Amino acid sequence: MSNKRRGEVALQLGAMRYTLCFTLGALAELEDAFGVQDLMALAERFGTGRLSSRDLLTILAIGLRGGGHSLSDGDVANLPLSEGIAPVAAAIAALLVATFGTQDASSNPPQPQGG
Repeated sequence: MSNKRRGEVALQLGAMRYTLCFTLGALAELEDAFGVQDLMALAERFGTGRLSSRDLLTILAIGLRGGGHSLSDGDVANLPLSEGIAPVAAAIAALLVATFGTQDASSNPPQPQGG
């Protein structure tokens, strides 16, 4: 079960329920993955609401690892999307809001823009 006070977000994929969280290590991994220097640059990058499918995959993988799941990027890429991309985008939007406190992301979840 996810703990919203710790910034955790739940995501159901297929028969599995996962917890997403951005720990300090996960935030550092995000900075590296997106080639930015600091958290403000990450917030600005994610604040646009325009994320590619590769961006979603990266954020999802890092959020899952931050949530305690030992999954490689390849493992995450092969997770079932039986409900489509919408639940993933909504969970990522909730995770970004929980971490960066942006108000717009909750009413405008990130939309895949292609890889």
